[in-house]
Amino acid sequence: MASNPNPIFISSDSLHSILSHSTLIQHFHSSLPTVSSAINTPIRQHYSLSPSSSLLLMPSWSSAPSLPYIGVKLVTHFPQNSTINLPGIHANYVLFSSTTGQPLASMDGTLLTLHRTASVSGLASKILAKKNSKILIMIGAGALAPHLIKAHLSSNPSLQKVIIWNRTIKKAIDLAGTLQKSNEFKGVSFETDESLDEIVPLGDIISCATNSETPLVKGEGLKHGAHLDLVGSFRETMKECDDEAIKRGRVYVDNEAALVEAGELVGAFERGVIGKGDVGGNLVELIEGKKVGRKDCDEITVFKSVGSGVVDLLAAQLVYETCMEKNKC
Repeated sequence: MASNPNPIFISSDSLHSILSHSTLIQHFHSSLPTVSSAINTPIRQHYSLSPSSSLLLMPSWSSAPSLPYIGVKLVTHFPQNSTINLPGIHANYVLFSSTTGQPLASMDGTLLTLHRTASVSGLASKILAKKNSKILIMIGAGALAPHLIKAHLSSNPSLQKVIIWNRTIKKAIDLAGTLQKSNEFKGVSFETDESLDEIVPLGDIISCATNSETPLVKGEGLKHGAHLDLVGSFRETMKECDDEAIKRGRVYVDNEAALVEAGELVGAFERGVIGKGDVGGNLVELIEGKKVGRKDCDEITVFKSVGSGVVDLLAAQLVYETCMEKNKC
């Protein structure tokens, strides 16, 4: 694609109009096997700005002709913002040409991350969940939750009911009400429940997006054939399920970083619950068919994602190229 001589700013409204979870899931499905090996993603750089605030830089670049881009996600973490009613995390994504080095675009990195994270989970559940899944359990009602719900519904059209749980039940009720009123998914009911232990056994797909450091999903409660989607943890101290869930399920990851970053897996390895060799494969291997996904209707599958610059760059590509082709910005 010919580069634009002047860099463009893609607003959040434009990004909303361009991106859908279904199109991004399809983009990942078709592009990841082709370009993932051609994308360089160094370890993110972390700088402490104060005892509580930090700046993170996440660069990536591609040598694939079909993906002629360099991308950098810049993230600030100011947890004290909650006291002034502002988000604790802000992000911007900047895209450059890898051919000329020209800046091409900048866009809302927070919204981009929400879409790509949810779409990775949606793609995984498309491959790993039972084809007749009926009930989705959403654990957590934060910013990522509606994106995860929409991604799973897009990938699993047999779903008929979504039950949302959150420590603060009002947030779950508000989210369920908003989704029900949107009428985006006709025929799907949105409910809430305060008893997590009672609803987990109902879930055909269970998606978790929390910062919990104590297990929320008990493995003994997972029914045969369930698919467990773990999104929240990204440090060794964090875990959204117990060892029994890891032991009962066949585990897959979005990329190899999950093996050293995800608390559920790191802890399970250390305690001998499973070994790294027991992990069933990563997302690219599943797409390519190099690794076998679900084997039967009774198998429990577990997908753990921690994110990567690869999907950031692919998501930014889709946004930028759609924007330029359809003059949506």
